[in-house]
Amino acid sequence: MEVSFSQEIKSLALGQGQTFHGEGILAITKGLLQSGVAYVGGYQGAPVSHLLDVMVQAKPYMDQLGVHVEACSNEASAAAMLGASIHYPLRGAVTWKSIVGTNVAADALSNLSSPGVTGGVLIVVGEDYGEGASVIQERTHAYALKSGMVLLDPRPELGRMVDMVEHGFALSEASNMPAILELRIRACHVRGSFQAKDNRISKVSTRDLMDEPAAFNYERLAHPPVTFRHEKLKSEQRVPAARQYIREHQLNELFAGKHSDLGIVVQGGLYNTLIRTLQQFGLADAFGQTDVPLLVLNVTYPLVPEELSEFCIGKRAVLMVEEGQPEYIEQELATMLRRANIPTPLHGKDMLALAGEYSAEVMAGGLEKFLRRYRSELLPATVPAWLQGNRDRRAAIATEITKHSGQPLPARPPGMCIGCPERPVFSALKLAQEQVGQVHIAGDIGCHALATFEPFSFGHSILGYGMSLASRAGVSPMMNRRVLSVMGDGGFWHNGLLTGVQSALFNGDDAVLLIFKNGYTSATGTQDIISTPGDEAKNDASDKRASVVHTNQTIETTLKGLGVQWLRTVTTYEVEHVRRTLIDAFTSDFNGLKVIIAEGECQLERQRRIKPWLASLLKKGKRVERVKYGVDEDVCNGDHACIRLSGCPTLTLKDNPDPLKVDPVATVIDGCVGCGLCGANAHAATLCPSFYRAEVVQNPSWHERLLASVRRSVVRALQPA
Repeated sequence: MEVSFSQEIKSLALGQGQTFHGEGILAITKGLLQSGVAYVGGYQGAPVSHLLDVMVQAKPYMDQLGVHVEACSNEASAAAMLGASIHYPLRGAVTWKSIVGTNVAADALSNLSSPGVTGGVLIVVGEDYGEGASVIQERTHAYALKSGMVLLDPRPELGRMVDMVEHGFALSEASNMPAILELRIRACHVRGSFQAKDNRISKVSTRDLMDEPAAFNYERLAHPPVTFRHEKLKSEQRVPAARQYIREHQLNELFAGKHSDLGIVVQGGLYNTLIRTLQQFGLADAFGQTDVPLLVLNVTYPLVPEELSEFCIGKRAVLMVEEGQPEYIEQELATMLRRANIPTPLHGKDMLALAGEYSAEVMAGGLEKFLRRYRSELLPATVPAWLQGNRDRRAAIATEITKHSGQPLPARPPGMCIGCPERPVFSALKLAQEQVGQVHIAGDIGCHALATFEPFSFGHSILGYGMSLASRAGVSPMMNRRVLSVMGDGGFWHNGLLTGVQSALFNGDDAVLLIFKNGYTSATGTQDIISTPGDEAKNDASDKRASVVHTNQTIETTLKGLGVQWLRTVTTYEVEHVRRTLIDAFTSDFNGLKVIIAEGECQLERQRRIKPWLASLLKKGKRVERVKYGVDEDVCNGDHACIRLSGCPTLTLKDNPDPLKVDPVATVIDGCVGCGLCGANAHAATLCPSFYRAEVVQNPSWHERLLASVRRSVVRALQPA
């Protein structure tokens, strides 16, 4: 049972005069349909996953609109889809996660932006930046600059965001430039409402097919010698056309204020945070009315020199609020002012943080410096006190924690889910290294990257999704011991098959590859992939509790077809078997690529399937049995090796009930899903036999009640008085 977006799908069908309520990313999805998009593709990833997830589940409705939806194998294949808009008047949209996705798509984007597009193109990128990010701290802005693509950064208000989707397509068509719509995490999840419009059906769609292909036109190829002409078209025609459209339709917003001698230029996506900061200074209200003039850049590339010059001229100073580095916008603005001979002082990174997320507190620090220099009378005494108070509180808390514990508060990094099928494999790897010695481990993007944290601390490098096997190519020839590469089934299909497996086989590399086969692209929201079990297997009511990943053998047959000769499949929860298999791979006489496939269904998907099934049985009054593990407090010796080997969130400590013993004992708290890892670890590592397996039965049969009664009586009789 996958995550259902039934309510979200209903909101996509809202028409003229109706009000849309929901999250920002779903509003963007609705905006695509209102713009007459003909095809949508992409590769899932936070914070934009729901765009593609909803459209995939809404396929019947998409078919009614004639919209083709494709879940792509990676971002490069998604970007290549946009080639449909080079020749044809088709509006196309694709989506992916942040700079890492844009990196993968870069080749196709370069070859798309060189000839330009006829139909509008919109690339929705989740700009995953700052403290809430899960990827490297870079910006999409560089790609817009280097390849000549429009970059939209809309103010986080649903109506404005949807407007920018519609204008994005029109702007792309007016300039022949692909357009990127970057959405920060908060913009994707901001909630609000807007007045919906009817969805538009593209003139050419899956409902109204083209009879003939476009005539061959060498000018539309990204191929020398026409690429040299394309370069001139970018600067001589496309950028000027884009600037004209931006100015005519007032895509960038000017908010006037009474203190007209000052000004702030801000990226659209940072507008809400800036208004909140100005409120702290008493220079704005909760409704966005500001006393300091603001120029909100909903389009951050290309910039319009006339707009910026008109805003800056005659002011005592202007502050540029631009998140991340390098300061692309600030540098371009400074160049524009210098060329126009406008002497207005420009500030930005000299007063604000050079890098990192611009929270309200960070912005307040920069704004304090700005006002203190130019209009100190506008700086309320409460703001410096507020900023200093925040610093003092953090210092006091750190001091208090250190005073009581003797050390700073430990970090609380994210961890794998309870019952995650990947945790047992890393436990087995710990045990295997006791025999074969420490090995170099090339990590990868995905849930398994959480093994880089305690208690495992595995992974010497992470160089891209599906790139672990490729990243060990320079290391393994230099090591006396075999190197291990770890990747998931999502990473295998995204990039690992070609960049890793094919290359290792071609070069005859002696390497070990461990593939986690949990049946889904789990880290991005458990989306289906080519090796996902079929609906028949997932819906088999006779065995709802069993793992279903073994029903799809696509990975195995692909590896065999490619020429992998050493291939082993293990069940992840069988720790001792996994340990022996890993040792075999590290010590085998076979010289070549050795692949271990660790099977264990994603626990999130498994629980989504089990819980409704169990609930339905209980509702009918039928017998339900579930497994739970526990620790015998009298047997536990307080060593806690089980915790260091497992890291399961439900395996923790509690005070020892024996007053003569000081060390706390291990305990299994509520939340245990009965995966059996704790017991398997105790067996594989020969730990104390304190774990027990309990079968909790609800709605038991009459003979089970009778047997339980007899057992209780016998136990009471054997107990001392």
